[in-house]
Amino acid sequence: MAAAMLLRRLPAARPPLMAATRLISDSTAPLTIETSMPFTAHIVDPPSRDVATTPAELVAFFHDMSLMRRMEIAADSLYKAKLIRGFCHLYDGQEAVCAGMEAAITRKDSIITAYRDHCIFLSRGGDLVTAFAELMGRQVGCSRGKGGSMHFYKKDANFYGGHGIVGAQVPLGCGLAFAQKYRKEDTVSFSLYGDGAANQGQLFEALNISALWKLPAILVCENNHYGMGTAEWRAAKSPSYYKRGDYVPGLKVDGMDVLAVKQACKFAKEHAIANGPIVLEMDTYRYHGHSMSDPGSTYRTRDEISGVRQERDPIERVRKLLLAHDLATPAELKDMEKEIRKEVDAAIAKAKESPMPDASELFTNVYVKGFGVE
Repeated sequence: MAAAMLLRRLPAARPPLMAATRLISDSTAPLTIETSMPFTAHIVDPPSRDVATTPAELVAFFHDMSLMRRMEIAADSLYKAKLIRGFCHLYDGQEAVCAGMEAAITRKDSIITAYRDHCIFLSRGGDLVTAFAELMGRQVGCSRGKGGSMHFYKKDANFYGGHGIVGAQVPLGCGLAFAQKYRKEDTVSFSLYGDGAANQGQLFEALNISALWKLPAILVCENNHYGMGTAEWRAAKSPSYYKRGDYVPGLKVDGMDVLAVKQACKFAKEHAIANGPIVLEMDTYRYHGHSMSDPGSTYRTRDEISGVRQERDPIERVRKLLLAHDLATPAELKDMEKEIRKEVDAAIAKAKESPMPDASELFTNVYVKGFGVE
């Protein structure tokens, strides 16, 4: 497969992955699947648990989330080999959030997030070579090798990046929503933040003005239950983050169920355009530590991590759906994962060919050109 293949798009004609009499299903016939858990709502009626999907979409979910998972595992190895330097926050375990969100919206909608941003870049149409190049500080990276892990960016897909200051992206996201309403675009802005940022004062200030002006702002708390190494119950008197908006409606979502995320984001977009802001709490989990400097096992047990992997893993849930509905065989899915490994390895090799930024780049993108200060 080409390393730059866009996510959520299957090849028009995929060769057999093994000596089988059929291909993995690419049918677009409608399929209805119930979410793993009911939605919990705050001052709003929740959406239906019955989610409309297709076999092709389920296969795309499996492919895309597996690609994200493999990219993050490879990033772990590159960091340990000192090819990635500085901060690095991995997303494995949380893939259903960005994959489900992307399935519910368009590239005209805006997304802004914190520093756990690699997979969101991919979901917005970014490619593996550009992602790995940025992680390794190379010229062809999405931020020209000057942003690194925490500052991915894709303007043509309205992805306004990863931000290193905890919670600071939320006011910016609400500003994007203001621009959307001002231009009468019928689009929305998703501002993602973690449970560790949920107590930030600027978040509530931004939500207040968004509610006053009925901006199409959707605040998404990716609650992975540990802000760095601090459990949510130790940091928040009320860890029901979907209720934190008080006068703003909220919805709690199983963030490990890609179909539930899709349904919630579709519902939130329709609500935000018609009525103003809404808060989504995605109940999710990260397998790695907070960052590569955190082993992730000093404040939680290994049994807890393995228990989530066994019972709630977002990729395994889709695998089970594909098998249960006879849309693929175990061998076909294994072969797809093997192809993904090759795709990731090829992308890493290609990214390594890109040179580091020239020293002169230290002085670019600092001042506006034409004012005699560059």
